[in-house]
Amino acid sequence: MRIELPRMGHEVTVCPDGLKAVAALERNTYDCILVDLDMPGLNGIEVIAKAKELSPETEAVVLTGKSSMDTAVAALRHGAFDYLTKPCRLIEIEALLGRVADKLELTKKFEAVKRQLDRLEGSSELIGQSEAMNHVRNLISKVAPTNSTVLILGETGTGKELVAKAVHQQSLRADAPFVAINCGALPENLIESELFGHRKGAFTGADEQRVGLFEVADGGTLFLDEIGELPKSLQSKLLRVLESGDIRRVGENEAFKVDVRVVCATHRDLEEMVAEGEFREDLMFRINTFEIRLAPLRERLEDIEPLARHLLSRFRKEARVHDELFTAETIEALTSHTWPGNVRELANVVEHAVILCPEGPISEEHLPRNFGARKLRGPHFKMVRPQSLREVELQVIQQTLERHSGNKPKAAEE
Repeated sequence: MRIELPRMGHEVTVCPDGLKAVAALERNTYDCILVDLDMPGLNGIEVIAKAKELSPETEAVVLTGKSSMDTAVAALRHGAFDYLTKPCRLIEIEALLGRVADKLELTKKFEAVKRQLDRLEGSSELIGQSEAMNHVRNLISKVAPTNSTVLILGETGTGKELVAKAVHQQSLRADAPFVAINCGALPENLIESELFGHRKGAFTGADEQRVGLFEVADGGTLFLDEIGELPKSLQSKLLRVLESGDIRRVGENEAFKVDVRVVCATHRDLEEMVAEGEFREDLMFRINTFEIRLAPLRERLEDIEPLARHLLSRFRKEARVHDELFTAETIEALTSHTWPGNVRELANVVEHAVILCPEGPISEEHLPRNFGARKLRGPHFKMVRPQSLREVELQVIQQTLERHSGNKPKAAEE
């Protein structure tokens, strides 16, 4: 087989025992492995289990003698694609490898369709027709077809990851992986391994080789959320990757190339962090090739109602966006709120309301109990008809007096 399979156009790695087979699987990814059940070191079933753990897409074909048919059936239960009884003819191996290739091709097509559906679904999540949101969509359409690094700025909960996904889904990399990590969610020693991977034995607890997210995202997009939280010791390593495309696993000396587009996001002021020595200036310039700034929800009040309708139709699967989903008073309450948590807070409020009111219009009583505690400063009117300047002035005076319980001197001071 080691001679004939290459003649058929296959790239072949030959391993004399189970341990060397696992070592090869840790170094490379294979479409298919031919496994003898009886091997020194590790048996065939153990090798198959390890192969599936390292690469679930890898198919395994078991080679077995007639006396070990029960073991072959057990291997099928552990994820083997099929088995061949020794001695097997070359034509049998060729036919079986053809079936493996057909399955892999179908899997790729399925994943492509799934990514296409995800792309359509992700794009639809950018809800709102405010000037700010239309500007964001315009920026996404301009930068997505390029390979430029993108920096997304905005308060917590404004939808930075949705924008990152939209950049990926409208790019030429849309059929490749989109991988996200929150740089502030892991301690320093773990985030380095998570990003770059590590070799077995690189540090205490590294019992096996780990593939980093840069490798997982190869050909696609890596989204580094909360980049401002990246430890200073890793900022220089990230800068080298962005400049050279080379990554080095923890514990290894040899570097290798990856083709990854990096999109970053933060709610922090990176220039201020640079001034305070918390963030590298050269890295800030490198990740800020193209900037997309997201406005907080309180600055795009016209987007609140369509967002709320979209969220409610998502939580209520049978609801339609154009149904009467909220009372007029509820909409006014929503647009009066300051939304410190932005779209994420709005989603929580709508989900809370759906739990209390699984059908029918949402009223104010279905909103969280302390919801009205944070309101936009200044007068808030519902304009139902054109008003004269005098009418508006009287309305402001009346609302000011109400806030001060009719105390005219205090109202005048305001």
